[in-house]
Amino acid sequence: MGCSTAYHLATLRGCGKGITVVERDPSYRQCSSCLSAGGIRQQFSLLENIQMGLYGRDFIRKAGMYLSPSAKDVDDDDSSCAVDLQFKEYGYLFLTNTNSGARQLELSNEKQKSLGCDIELLHPNQLDDKFGSWLNVHGNNIVMGSFGKSGEGWIDPWLLLKSMKDKAIDLGVTFVHGDVVGATLAPPDNTLFTSIHVKLAKPQNFVATYNIQNVVNAAGPQASKVLDLLVGTGKDSFYPIPVRQRKRCIFYFHCTDDTSSSQYAIPPYNAPLTIDASTNVYFRPEGSPNNNTFICGVSPPSEADPDYDNYEALEIIQHELFDDIIWPVLYQYVPAFGGIKVKSSWAGFYEYNTVDQNAIIGYHPSFQNMLLINGFSGHGLMQSPAAGRAVAELIENHGKFQTLDLSIFSFDRLLPGGGSTPVREEGIV
Repeated sequence: MGCSTAYHLATLRGCGKGITVVERDPSYRQCSSCLSAGGIRQQFSLLENIQMGLYGRDFIRKAGMYLSPSAKDVDDDDSSCAVDLQFKEYGYLFLTNTNSGARQLELSNEKQKSLGCDIELLHPNQLDDKFGSWLNVHGNNIVMGSFGKSGEGWIDPWLLLKSMKDKAIDLGVTFVHGDVVGATLAPPDNTLFTSIHVKLAKPQNFVATYNIQNVVNAAGPQASKVLDLLVGTGKDSFYPIPVRQRKRCIFYFHCTDDTSSSQYAIPPYNAPLTIDASTNVYFRPEGSPNNNTFICGVSPPSEADPDYDNYEALEIIQHELFDDIIWPVLYQYVPAFGGIKVKSSWAGFYEYNTVDQNAIIGYHPSFQNMLLINGFSGHGLMQSPAAGRAVAELIENHGKFQTLDLSIFSFDRLLPGGGSTPVREEGIV
């Protein structure tokens, strides 16, 4: 989100001079984006989420044009510098075995198609014709599937982050390695940030002060903590950001190539990212063709989904999720997954919006010049191009959106006692 905002703002201005991004850990080892499954989709129920998905799709398809280095930085014969985000455009496949679920897919599909999405609803016989070599359609009483024929799939998350950052630097944006430790608020009402204090990483090891016009909180799962840090004791009361760290585990597994006793094959390398709508268990291929390797995951049940305060929690993988929830669903839908072995696993944090699991985009109501780009709850990677562009437009256009009207995601809907309504999205995974 920070790199996208910096890139889009520099692009709007034609230059990145005066834009500074503070990075706590430029290795991005525990960065939520890099630890994600890399999914790209437009299959949402909310108009604005679909629109952001479409911009993300087009941005990723044209990343070579948008994010490749400037000609002055590349030798004429050096084609290796062209950006390729490894977009595996193999689709998303949502499956439901209830009539109510099918109706929701139909309602969402009407909106998706009206905006130009290439998404097809498939009835059981059509699912069987298209995916029946590996998918047990009739044995699970599947009522309907929704398949992204193009524009959906997954990318290499690290390449998107690195390419956005490199292009922002190419445009003149400054990246600083350090920790934000505080801010100065203008008296008497303390609603305006005038400077940000950053403790620079070694070898500098001192606190630098940056005078600012606008500050963008793009701190992901730590958005609330960063706001608390910036405000300190300078303001007695303000509206907190309802974003918390919630852990999500991903499992990488291999499927044994022994299907002689079954009529079902192993899903091919170009199988879609497949989701059971009732449990939100998902899987997709990962790796080279014919490797028979996949990744999978699921959000924990609400009673087992606490907030976490530190990154040490990522070292503990919830293997019971795989044993008790994921594998039974995988085997139910894909009989060839009766013989699989988990080879590795990892965990990352969702920047979880505890109110409605949707984005928070716009100005903070307590501070005149703080913009928020938070709370994406697992959709951040795919929505980062559109969200970064939106915040850049707010900065450049005196608080007005230019391309997409994303005012539905403003903080106003989260204010207590204001009569606002949380945003409802049926396509939360």
